[in-house]
Amino acid sequence: MWARERLWCRRGRGRALLWCALVAAWELAWGQLRYSVPEELQKGSFVGDVAKDLGLELAALRHRGARIVDKGRRQYFTLNLENGHLSVNERVDREEICSGVAKCVLNVEILVKSPVKLYRGEVEIQDINDNSPVFPERNNVLEISEQTAPGTHFPLEKAEDADVGLNSLQNYECSHSSYFTLNVRTGADGVKYPVLILQKSLDREEQAVHNLILTATDGGSPVKSGSTGIHVIVLDGNDNAPAFTQPVYEVTVREDVAVGSQVLRVTATDRDEGQNAEVRYSFHKVPEKFERTFHLDPDSGEITVTERLDFEGKAFYELDVQARDAGGLSSHSKVLITVADVNNHVPEIVITSVFSPIPEDAPLGTVIAIFNVQDRDSGANGEVRCSIVKSLPFRLERTFDNYYSLVTDGELDREEVPEYNVTVRATDAGSPALWSSAVLPLRVLDVNDNAPVFAEARYSAWLPENNAKGALVLTVRAADADWGQNARVRYRLCEAQVRGAPLSSYVSVHAETGALYALRSFDYEEVREVGLWVRAEDGGAPALSSNVSVRLFIVDENDNAPQVLYPPAAPGAGWTGVELAPRSAEPGALVAKVVAVDADSGQNAWLSYELAKATEPGLFRVGLHSGEVRTARLPLARDALRQSLLVVVKDHGQPALSATATLTVVLAESVAELLADLGGAAAPGEPGGSLTRWLVVAVAAVCCLFLAFLLALLALRLRRWRRSRLLAAGSGALRAVPASHFVGIDGVRAFLHSYSHDVSLTADSRKSQLRCPAGSCSDTLPAAPPPDKGAPLLPEEPSTARGDSGDALLSPLNDFHVDVAIQDINDNSPVFSKAALDLEIGELILPGARFPLEMAQDPDVGSNLLLSYQLTQNPSFSLAVTETPSGKRQPELVLAAALDREKQSSFQMVLTAVDGGAPARSGTVQLRISVADANDNAPVFSKSAYEARVREKLPAGSLVLQVRGTDADAGSNGRVSYAFIRPFCAEKPPPCAGRRSRDSAKALCAPR
Repeated sequence: MWARERLWCRRGRGRALLWCALVAAWELAWGQLRYSVPEELQKGSFVGDVAKDLGLELAALRHRGARIVDKGRRQYFTLNLENGHLSVNERVDREEICSGVAKCVLNVEILVKSPVKLYRGEVEIQDINDNSPVFPERNNVLEISEQTAPGTHFPLEKAEDADVGLNSLQNYECSHSSYFTLNVRTGADGVKYPVLILQKSLDREEQAVHNLILTATDGGSPVKSGSTGIHVIVLDGNDNAPAFTQPVYEVTVREDVAVGSQVLRVTATDRDEGQNAEVRYSFHKVPEKFERTFHLDPDSGEITVTERLDFEGKAFYELDVQARDAGGLSSHSKVLITVADVNNHVPEIVITSVFSPIPEDAPLGTVIAIFNVQDRDSGANGEVRCSIVKSLPFRLERTFDNYYSLVTDGELDREEVPEYNVTVRATDAGSPALWSSAVLPLRVLDVNDNAPVFAEARYSAWLPENNAKGALVLTVRAADADWGQNARVRYRLCEAQVRGAPLSSYVSVHAETGALYALRSFDYEEVREVGLWVRAEDGGAPALSSNVSVRLFIVDENDNAPQVLYPPAAPGAGWTGVELAPRSAEPGALVAKVVAVDADSGQNAWLSYELAKATEPGLFRVGLHSGEVRTARLPLARDALRQSLLVVVKDHGQPALSATATLTVVLAESVAELLADLGGAAAPGEPGGSLTRWLVVAVAAVCCLFLAFLLALLALRLRRWRRSRLLAAGSGALRAVPASHFVGIDGVRAFLHSYSHDVSLTADSRKSQLRCPAGSCSDTLPAAPPPDKGAPLLPEEPSTARGDSGDALLSPLNDFHVDVAIQDINDNSPVFSKAALDLEIGELILPGARFPLEMAQDPDVGSNLLLSYQLTQNPSFSLAVTETPSGKRQPELVLAAALDREKQSSFQMVLTAVDGGAPARSGTVQLRISVADANDNAPVFSKSAYEARVREKLPAGSLVLQVRGTDADAGSNGRVSYAFIRPFCAEKPPPCAGRRSRDSAKALCAPR
């Protein structure tokens, strides 16, 4: 039994040891890194040496890719693999991370590889005193009644401190006061609370407000504090009665004082506060008649007139006024009112009739209005005089008694003043004098006395030739100072002939807008200028009109290639010509001159000449601007008898157009030598000479064949020997050519000292070729590069350089034929210069009109070049693609249906440019089209008829009703103005013109 227990104890002790070992290993793997740092450290601050604490070498740390495990949250620490230090990655705010926690610990997991192992570390964030105590409110208001007993406690708001420990809030202090003291209590949770205690009684009339400062301090070093203001308001008790500022109030008022006018104000004050100080006023034991004549406002103490005063009825009033507070305390005062007699009746103007509108051609003395003036006063106060402003074209005439007539006294012009507001002033003879006025609104009726006037004295426009039909040229504008139908302007063309055809077949003008459109495509070479007259006519009867001159200048485009006049064209062939050049000609001698013209003008007609191809490239040159063919050097004996020159003539247009001319130059001293050298026929009567000639030719041919055989055999031997020498040297024959002897042309290097006459560089082809034909190189390759020259052209590799003919490079005297073809791949997409194109199209533009769009650019060539355009579907627009003279594709937006801005004011589409590569590439641009408004909608009233009922004797200027009209157009076309077109009733005065309200509706108001 004992042995069994002993065995069990040994096994238990073994298990305990194993468990302790496992726990120790776990601690070693997961909890071996512990650091402590204060909060608010700067980024990069040192935390701990991880490499040293983990026992890892820096190289092993980097090799095993140690890193901090990202948990998807903010990384406060970072591991530097260069020194193995754990440092601060961003500012650590303990109050933000561990608010209200005594111990703040951040866990860091470090993962290393090869083998994979995870280390865990803890970083304790130590609190620093970086927060001051803060009160919830900057100022606190405490209301205490003046009847509160001493010893009463008033709890105050406590402060908050985000720090912990000694750095947290520790104590409260209060500023000195003889009325209050402060007590600090500690709650069950250990939080300190401030309590304010009243020491002695308060008196609001002695001191109504007490201002204290409560300060909270923490235990940090240095100590931080926060404060708040305690605003103690002493509440009032009703212990004072109201008191009037005066025992007796006296005032004198005019008898014509308006009803509702203030006579005076009585004032009583109460030293109490709040409801106890609220004073209400009332009459105390006054006759009922007086209460109907005057009103006393119970809150403000204002005494106002409630009915008209009459000096002759009662001239003196005595009133007793009482002031009472909410507690029932009251006091009294007397008010004495004296009524003063004045001239209290103003003259009255009664409009009998007004005749408006008035034609602007009304004769002098025409009666416009009749009115009557009355004054209820008597004597001098009842005598009335009427007057108007003298600057108006009207005058007053007195008919009989107090009746006046308003008549015209000058010419009226509606274009200068469309309406008048004539103010009639009536003044009596009282002292002081009283007056009244009335406004007579008069509208001047328009007469068609002004012709339309164009905005400019003459118009000029420039239109590129080959324009699209229907293109907008310019817009003429004419304005008419008249109104209504008399001001409606319509445009038309004056009949004329252009090159025997009617002007209307070339251009047209929109009758409403004055827009001038081109009806055909112009050719600068046919028509360079078009002069026309546009007539603007108003809608009056009779109609008035005016004309304006319009000059349309056609702008030349480069659409004509140069035309070669000399050498002349041979029938059935290209341009050709034969010229004679002596072999003894000096360099610069004139051989021939190429003459060409261009039907275009300006820069498009500037011609330049270039020698494109020649049998002997260095023998002749061509003047760049003159076209003169001159010798460049002395002719040599080895130069061929017949020299063929290909001259290219180019203009300076964009893109440039060209033509070619072929010249044949024969090197001979005379025509006879020319004929002899060309093998002219012998004289017809010499048969023996012909036989001799044939024998000589036969012998010479046999000799030449034998000599050629020998030369060929020698050349073959020489070439084999030379090839062995070149290959043994380990470099190509072109190795010694310096880089300065070459120039890059389209990616191909050509000899700088050779003439590039046989060059084929085609931008629209997938191949660009450079050819150096036999005999075209005037220099030979040097045997070795100069010491100051650049690197060799070809790499130093033992190889055999061959041209297209397959001949090996043998000697420096050999000529080389090299063709390099650069094949294009589709590595560029079509690109527009802008991300979006903005167009503005008038809604009156006719369908079919075309609007050229920006072309896309594609640097590729051939089949990879820009192929087509596509437009997103839209029922109002379509896409047309035309080909320019240079072969480029021009997209044009075609208006397919009429536009209506009121239905749709804008359109957005996408234009896509696609090339022909495989796979195809594309580029897009957004089209933003805004429809410009035209005045094609009339205003519409909200109702077809308006009705209103008004009381008689309605005060002048009172609102009767509002009419409202809306216009579907925009801008100035949508602004609506209102006016009467005729009186409502012939027997009664017409309504006034009214005033425009702020919402653009017409307010109809009663006549004045």
